Amino acid sequence: MRFARVVTLALLSVVGGDLGAQPGFPPDNPESWRVAGTAKVLCSALFVSGRDVAEARAHVSAYFLGAQIDSLTEVHVDRARKLVRVTLANRTTREAKMYGDQGCVIHQPGRDSVYFRPVPVRTALGDASRTPWPMGDVLPTSPLPPGVDTARVRQAIDAAFATPAGLTAGFVVVYDGRIIGERYANGANMGMQLESWSMGKSITGTLIGVLVQQGAVTLEQPAPIPEWRRTPNDPRAAIRVMDLMRMSSGLRFSRGSPEDMPGYHDHDLIYTGAIDAFQFSTTRPLQFPPNTMGRYRNADVMSLGMIIRDAVKARGEEYLTFPQRTLFDRIGIRRQVLETDPYGNFLLSGYDYGTPRNWARLGMLYLQDGMWQGQRILPEGFVKFIATPAPAWRDSTYGGMVWVNARGGSSAPRDAFAFRGAGGQETWIIPSRRLVVVRMGHFPGSAVGTRDLQKALALLSEAVPAR
Repeated sequence: MRFARVVTLALLSVVGGDLGAQPGFPPDNPESWRVAGTAKVLCSALFVSGRDVAEARAHVSAYFLGAQIDSLTEVHVDRARKLVRVTLANRTTREAKMYGDQGCVIHQPGRDSVYFRPVPVRTALGDASRTPWPMGDVLPTSPLPPGVDTARVRQAIDAAFATPAGLTAGFVVVYDGRIIGERYANGANMGMQLESWSMGKSITGTLIGVLVQQGAVTLEQPAPIPEWRRTPNDPRAAIRVMDLMRMSSGLRFSRGSPEDMPGYHDHDLIYTGAIDAFQFSTTRPLQFPPNTMGRYRNADVMSLGMIIRDAVKARGEEYLTFPQRTLFDRIGIRRQVLETDPYGNFLLSGYDYGTPRNWARLGMLYLQDGMWQGQRILPEGFVKFIATPAPAWRDSTYGGMVWVNARGGSSAPRDAFAFRGAGGQETWIIPSRRLVVVRMGHFPGSAVGTRDLQKALALLSEAVPAR
């Protein structure tokens, strides 16, 4: 995922008119949005991940500014308030602040607070250092399962870190439920919450699966979005939950593709605009009939997010603790930082922070067909649904909030599917090898690190027996 660099007068037509004229959408400009995004990722790097200041400055600003922070950029870090303020070339200043377990949130221009009440997110699990894997972090000392080529596993781990420019931060290999390889570098450690970016879309999909298992929604039903039912014959009323899961809603949402007008794209505005991301996304008009065009757009993820929020609140439950209570605690994840917009909506299109072991656990849930230690968390058939190529995607690369390998674009086996995010954040689930492989790294090394990962995946596919 690369972010738009071009600033043109076409901006307003791209994002649907004057944002300041809509509730919750403050007037702003593209340079300000990019600076705001930079302040946010720096804030999260320092106060969520706990990364070194110099390392963070060197490696996170490229997301939105397109380059590392230079001498024209002033960065002010207020550790007491856990706030980061960025000024670009003495003309544009934006800031982001840490709000407890909701992580860092961008402040709207002229404000020093958010529109929601931050909520503590606490795990019900005991001490991980005293609890066996996977519900804790204590690994077994018994020999590895028979058939594992340990030398080839070591080669795979070496391959994942082979190129220093790849900036690989963490690498975890799980075979048949057991960690058989793990390494950290470039300032990371086992407990560090690392930027996970669009792997968070798979958390959104998983939470939908949890709600399906609970009977709150179905994949086949028309998406329960109030905006799409305000007027008769609104064509958006035909969008199903499964269409959103498959990124096939047809909502008009720009992302720098040939059919888009130039400008600062909607896909990126979700991250940087400090807007009500759910409201903005669900008010977009239809561009294609549902389930006829598959496109990678944040509108579909945000629409699913609204469905999750509304379903949880309708039951009288706390929305901001819902993922921890109903998913993470059940699979051994004690902390996963899910950040929000200023209105308290989860931005699980990409503002999420977790450890490689956290992602390995989530991958294991899928590898085990939605079961965890004898309990069904995801409904029967859900994993098959998400791992099957979405019919509206002409290249068969996407399933349901996951990427699929049906066409063999990866060195992993064809049955593999993956959570994937910017900067080379990847969690691969390979059923035919009973493998979960997690690679996380820093953004500037994305291209190189991804190539190293593909070499590692090929070696790992040879290191364990096929089912």
